[in-house]
Amino acid sequence: MKINIACPSTGMQKIIEIDDEKRLQNLYDRRMAQEVDGIVLGDEFKGYILRISGGNDKQGFPMRQGVLTNTRVRLLCKKGHKAYRQRRAGERKRKSVRGCIVGHDLATLNLVVTQIGE
Repeated sequence: MKINIACPSTGMQKIIEIDDEKRLQNLYDRRMAQEVDGIVLGDEFKGYILRISGGNDKQGFPMRQGVLTNTRVRLLCKKGHKAYRQRRAGERKRKSVRGCIVGHDLATLNLVVTQIGE
């Protein structure tokens, strides 16, 4: 799984690849906007606190806040919904999105640094 870590205070981003299932086990079953201790990702992130901000599954469907599942669902979207742009006035369309719970079938996970460690 690719982990995309962003630090808004410095504007830096870092992408790390984690294949070890034991380290990823600590991220599973967590929801978007939950905070995670940085030591879960490795010793270089000791003292950091990271917030889960989203991600994509292996087919590219984005995670959506408020969908309380770790699978893919089809939502009826209208004007103003995220990941949807209406083409005609009043148009609605059923779109596939992923739930907000982290699971093993994610390809990327986006994290934001909320507290910088050592």
